[in-house]
Amino acid sequence: MSVHLVPDGLAGDRVDAAAARMTGVSRSRLAELIEAGAVRINGRAVGKSERVSAGDMLEVDLPEPKVAQVVPREVEGMRIVHDDADIVVVDKPAGVAAHPSLGWDGPDVLGHLAAAGFRISTSGAPERRGIVQRLDVGTSGLMVVAKSEAAYTVLKRAFRDRTVGKVYHTLVQGHPDPFSGTIDAPIGRHPGADWKMAIVDGGRASVTHYETLEALRSTTLLEVHLETGRTHQIRVHMQAIRHPVVGDPTYGPNPRLAAELGLIRQWLHAVELSFTHPTSGEPVTFTSGYPDDLAHALEIVRAL
Repeated sequence: MSVHLVPDGLAGDRVDAAAARMTGVSRSRLAELIEAGAVRINGRAVGKSERVSAGDMLEVDLPEPKVAQVVPREVEGMRIVHDDADIVVVDKPAGVAAHPSLGWDGPDVLGHLAAAGFRISTSGAPERRGIVQRLDVGTSGLMVVAKSEAAYTVLKRAFRDRTVGKVYHTLVQGHPDPFSGTIDAPIGRHPGADWKMAIVDGGRASVTHYETLEALRSTTLLEVHLETGRTHQIRVHMQAIRHPVVGDPTYGPNPRLAAELGLIRQWLHAVELSFTHPTSGEPVTFTSGYPDDLAHALEIVRAL
């Protein structure tokens, strides 16, 4: 319940308008709550067109926000690369989220770990406990998850301070010029679609280093090192230099090429993860080979 005393400045306003100002809830949502009898003035349910007076006690019953729940569910193809008392490193298949979220009913890493009997750190939001990094659903490769509270704190700081080595391989359209370079451009929500990211003024600093591993016909295999870890960073930065990730369903690739290569997701794989172990203090490095779909697509391009 949210309880407020109506200030002098709102005296005479309609209940829905005054409540919106005081609670931050939209007027349309408040109209629904008023109709349900969840808004009261001085203990009495009111209609939305009634007026408030200075000193009135406004009560609004706000429902608890919905939170996604971790559902134990084993994921085919998920591989445990490393496990100790403090961390677990997984090799995540494509089509798997890092953690549950509202609107996503597919598999996730935390659900797999729960089904496999792993005890994960309780730090973080309930649906993201133990998560110190994320990979896109359509990106495969290495992720570390904290099992102990100490590991969670240390690893969160390491990712924030950019002391974690994150190496990706990606197949992009065309041939970047220069063959090796750095993309330094801020990333934020796309102004026209909040489910996409874009390079925008005022976005968060984002730095991507790339170098060519193999120049192929109409495509290039790149090794990418990330300084930052923004949502969709590699995909947005590659699109920005007009060499989008092959198979990317969101950021403007050639769908015909993806079909020829048998790809239903972006050719992007987290091949290496290195950091200082959060409790032993020793440097650790983990690696992952290409999954079958990416390896097969690469074979086709090499044969052209």
